[in-house]
Amino acid sequence: MTISSSNDIQPFIAMEIMKAANERELSGAPVFHMEVGQPAQSAPSKVIERAQETLLREKIGYTDALGIPPLRKAISDYYGTTYNVDVPPSRIVITTGSSGGFLLSFLAAFNKGDRVVLAEPGYPAYRNILKSLHMDPVGLPCDFDTNFQPTPELLDGLEGELHGLLVANPSNPTGTMTSRDELQALLNYCQDRRMQFISDEIYHGVVYGDPATTALSLDDEAVVINSFSKFFSMTGWRLGWLVLPERLVSLVEKLAQNLFISPPAISQYAALAAFDCIDELNGYVDVYARNREILLRELPKMGLTKLAAAEGAFYIYADVRHLTNDSMEFCLRMLAETGIAATPGLDFDPHRGSCYVRFSFAGPTTTIEAAVKSLARWLK
Repeated sequence: MTISSSNDIQPFIAMEIMKAANERELSGAPVFHMEVGQPAQSAPSKVIERAQETLLREKIGYTDALGIPPLRKAISDYYGTTYNVDVPPSRIVITTGSSGGFLLSFLAAFNKGDRVVLAEPGYPAYRNILKSLHMDPVGLPCDFDTNFQPTPELLDGLEGELHGLLVANPSNPTGTMTSRDELQALLNYCQDRRMQFISDEIYHGVVYGDPATTALSLDDEAVVINSFSKFFSMTGWRLGWLVLPERLVSLVEKLAQNLFISPPAISQYAALAAFDCIDELNGYVDVYARNREILLRELPKMGLTKLAAAEGAFYIYADVRHLTNDSMEFCLRMLAETGIAATPGLDFDPHRGSCYVRFSFAGPTTTIEAAVKSLARWLK
């Protein structure tokens, strides 16, 4: 019997660490969860109420492959009020999490063997989804000099034909952001070279300074991916969305019909209430901001002085090369000896990640405070 060539896909190490942390927790040992980007809070109260009402009143069956029209309209309205951008509902596709959005957009925009540029460090699923589709992820090494974001100058250093560029703004794992002018420069670069620009905007709303710029305000041809998981605190509901150029909508609809039939119906109806919960959700962001302040203040006292800017999202990406050149071993030892679960940089950068660790601060402030004390003792 044969096995697919997709067998060379690497594991998502953050999930492996979470599995080890959960096993430790089951044994009765304490664990400080800082390994996954999952908000500590549940979905907003109105979302839960809407789900309960829907279960009682609606038939929960298949929906349109592109999502229920009221939700597509609500997202369209959200772009108008939040970004002052007119995005018609016809260009919005509801997806099974942002993961479904990446799969659909990659299949629609690229062909087998196409080369798509990804910043390193970056979210590992980008690379692994592209590889599973027999496309070629092209890593672009980024560091403190460019705020861990791609630039036209870095792109010029790559050899061979390029077909696409994916930019995360804010980024996972670094939390860094591109300014409006920097984003425009990248869009111009892609336009001039007929490269498809894909904008991962799933951490929009979780920012600690100026609001993030949506690529849609600068270019109608950009593909934008967003999610209800992060700002809207609905990770387990598995719901996201795409905004597509008109030319890709029909193809994505056919792909969605065959791959997913439809996104989760109950999640779609519940998400209609999410846009009435912005004040509650901003309160969640206030918690992340406090957690961020604690880490940015306390980690340098422990010798962790080289930290990515953390302008958005809920991660600290720390250079630990003075402590280890094996971030996987370091994280496993830290979990075993302190109960702190964090993610090795190897998850995000297969070439330089052995010298980095990502700490998520999406959890309760009490967890962050306890973890800081435990880490300080351990590093001494």
